[in-house]
Amino acid sequence: MSTTPPPQPVTPDLRPAHGEHTTEDGAFGWLRALGPQGRRAFAGAFGGYALDSYDYFTLPLSMVALAAYFGLDSGQTGLFTTVTLVVSAIGGAVAGVVADRVGRVRALMLTVVTYAVFTVACGFAPNYETLLVFRALQGLGFGGEWAVGAILVAEYAGARHRGRTLGAVQSSWAAGWALAAIVYTLVFSFAGDDLAWRIMFWTGALPALLVVWVRRRVHDAPEATAAREQSPRRGSFAAIFRPGTDGGPGLLRTTLFACLLSTGVQGGYYTLATWVPTYLKSERGLSVVGTGGYLTFLISGAFLGYLTGGYLTDRLGRRRNIWLFALLSAVCVLAYANIPHGADTLLLVLGFPLGFCMSAIFSGFGSYLSELYPTEVRGTGQGFTYNTGRAVGAVFPTLVGFLADSWGVGGALVFGAVGYGIAALALLGLPETRGRELA
Repeated sequence: MSTTPPPQPVTPDLRPAHGEHTTEDGAFGWLRALGPQGRRAFAGAFGGYALDSYDYFTLPLSMVALAAYFGLDSGQTGLFTTVTLVVSAIGGAVAGVVADRVGRVRALMLTVVTYAVFTVACGFAPNYETLLVFRALQGLGFGGEWAVGAILVAEYAGARHRGRTLGAVQSSWAAGWALAAIVYTLVFSFAGDDLAWRIMFWTGALPALLVVWVRRRVHDAPEATAAREQSPRRGSFAAIFRPGTDGGPGLLRTTLFACLLSTGVQGGYYTLATWVPTYLKSERGLSVVGTGGYLTFLISGAFLGYLTGGYLTDRLGRRRNIWLFALLSAVCVLAYANIPHGADTLLLVLGFPLGFCMSAIFSGFGSYLSELYPTEVRGTGQGFTYNTGRAVGAVFPTLVGFLADSWGVGGALVFGAVGYGIAALALLGLPETRGRELA
């Protein structure tokens, strides 16, 4: 009888054998593993997404001043967000195709320039209708930046660390949010509301500086570029909607369920991101400085949530991480929206786990969507599914806006929990991809 022990299965997270140490170990092993070119790609994607976030939040933070200046009701202000997100679906889908056809870096620069130009233009809007149009056009660039930047970094990252690497890129959203909150606090403290909201939009010119650096220092991953350029189907919408046949699996099922997943997560997220500042100021009666203090807890939780979620998506797997935080996010939304008046300390405390959970669920998106699609249509698939989710999920903030007059903003926020339930159900139609290598 043989005494040789049976072979052990290979774990999908590709960790080194016991006792071995590599340059990829340690808290920042994922960053060292990217190599010099990968780290520059990471810096470009991190900066682009942070400034994307900054430009996005200039609107929610200025919403109360805008409503007073133009005499808007809750439904009209909610329409700003809906229009931005709906148009971002078009921008994201187009940017994905462009990324597959001309390269990730070129597409990244195009999206950053687009959202910067139209954010600045919003500051010059003479009326509600013009502002709505400029905000919609800002969505063209806003929609494409994340997908393109995430793919750029994903194609440099190895399977072992891809989740936490893309989670770190995702954390830049909280960094941009924090910067916007700081600038908001300063601008609205020293300028009157009628001018302050315009100044907020004018500061959206900052991303133009990033484009200069990206153009000189950042390049596409060579292996992925070669694989993409050799395919005649690159950048094809038809390919991501091709059903399976006897000759092989198609991508139709993946695309449909990935859209549903993205819709649920972003419907929940944008409900909170759009209406929490208004909720704190209009229903809780907090001053500009007081609102900034509460947002500090929310944003701090978000930043740590992105990093933690990135780590867990590598440890637990893509699907388990999303399931876990969909449940926790729904619980936090319901708790936050039902805090009794006068319990402002509890409102402050719950802001941290709320920001943590609703951000941790996003950490796996960059790696998961990249791994669901082959190289030649990775931009098209990720750009389309992520931004279709933005467009359909945009209905949630609008519903909150129209219901706020009768239910109150706090009561209407419960619709965010519905989105997280949709996301959990969508995972039933998608495979686990942890450990999958990219070309």
